[in-house]
Amino acid sequence: MSDRSEALVAAVIDARREGKPLYITAGGSKRSLAGRDCNATPLDVSGHTGIVDYHPGELVMTARAATPLAEMEKILGQHGQALPFEPPLFDGLATIGGTLACNLSGPARPWAGSVRDLVLGVQLINGRGELLSFGGQVMKNVAGYDVSRLQAGAMGTLGIMTRISLKVLPRPEHSLSLAYDLSLAEALATMSRRAGEPAPLSGACWVDGRLYLRLSGTPGAVAHTAARWGGERLEDGTALWGSLRELTHPFFAGPEPLWRLSVNPAAPVSDDPGPLLVDWCGAQRWLRGAHDPAQLQAAAARAGGHACLFRGGDRGGEVRQAADPVSRRLQQRLKQAFDPDGILNPGRLYSWL
Repeated sequence: MSDRSEALVAAVIDARREGKPLYITAGGSKRSLAGRDCNATPLDVSGHTGIVDYHPGELVMTARAATPLAEMEKILGQHGQALPFEPPLFDGLATIGGTLACNLSGPARPWAGSVRDLVLGVQLINGRGELLSFGGQVMKNVAGYDVSRLQAGAMGTLGIMTRISLKVLPRPEHSLSLAYDLSLAEALATMSRRAGEPAPLSGACWVDGRLYLRLSGTPGAVAHTAARWGGERLEDGTALWGSLRELTHPFFAGPEPLWRLSVNPAAPVSDDPGPLLVDWCGAQRWLRGAHDPAQLQAAAARAGGHACLFRGGDRGGEVRQAADPVSRRLQQRLKQAFDPDGILNPGRLYSWL
C-alpha cells in the first residue's frame, strides 16, 4: 500500500519538459485490449495502491488507481458486498484504474450498471502535471461537468488517475442459472421478453445454440421466477458467468481477431456472421475471425451501436468506430484542455488523439 502521487506528478512534469510521450501501465492486463498500440515510454504506476477509504454502511469505497480489483473484491466480500458491474479480474492483474480507463463491465452490466455509472469521483494528474480532484464520495456530490465519468473509456488519454471512489452494492443472497436450447432469433426474442418482466434477472447470454439466464436476489424471488420460466437448471452456473466475465469461455480462445459490438438488444443478426456470442440481453455481441472493419462498423451503426476490434488483428490502425465530426471536435478539445502537449497515451484511443 503506497501513495506515489508526488513521484507521478514529477514524472509527468519531466516528460512534458522533455517532450517525451508516456504510456500509463500498471497490471498490464489490458495492453492488447480495446485500444490501439501506444509506442511511448512506459510509466509504471503499479506501486500506487491501497484502499484509502471504505464505509460499508454508506456503500462507498475509495482506492488508489493501481489497486488490484481482486484486493477490493476480497475486502468487499468480508462485508457481503461487491463491485456490482462484475469487471474482469484477469488473474488478479486488473486494477480499478485500468478498468475505468477501458470502461470494462461483466455480465451484470445491463442490470447493475457499468463502472462509468458507479464512479463517484476521481483524482488525476493531467498533462501539465497538476493533481486535480473531481466529484466526491457520495452520490449528491456528482453534479455539473462530470469529469469523473469522462475517464470511462478514455484509455488514459485525459490523465493519470490516482484515486477513484465507487459505489458498491450488497451481494445477491442467491443465484440460479437456467438453460434453453434455442436458435439465436428465438433467444433474442426470449431475452427481450424476459427483460421486460418484473423478475430478478441478472444475466442473459446465448452461445453455441443455448440461451442462459441468471436469476439473482432473495431465495424466494429466485425460486418463484425459476418455477415460472422453466428450463434446465445448471448445477454450476457460477462457472459459466465467470468465464464470460473473465473472457475465458472457449468461445474466446484462439488467436483470431475478437470483435465487440454494442448494439440495440433487439437488432437482428445478419446471415452467417461467423462464430458469435451474445451477452447483455442482446446488447453486446462478440464476433471471431477476420472481418472488414468498415462493413462491420456500418452494420453496427445500422443496429444502433458501434463496433470495436477488441483483441488481436491490426492494432496499429483504428480499432474503434469512426467518430462523427462533432464527437471528434469535442474529444480533441477535451484532450487539449487536459493534455495540451499530447504526452499521455498518445494514439491509444484514436490515431488522431
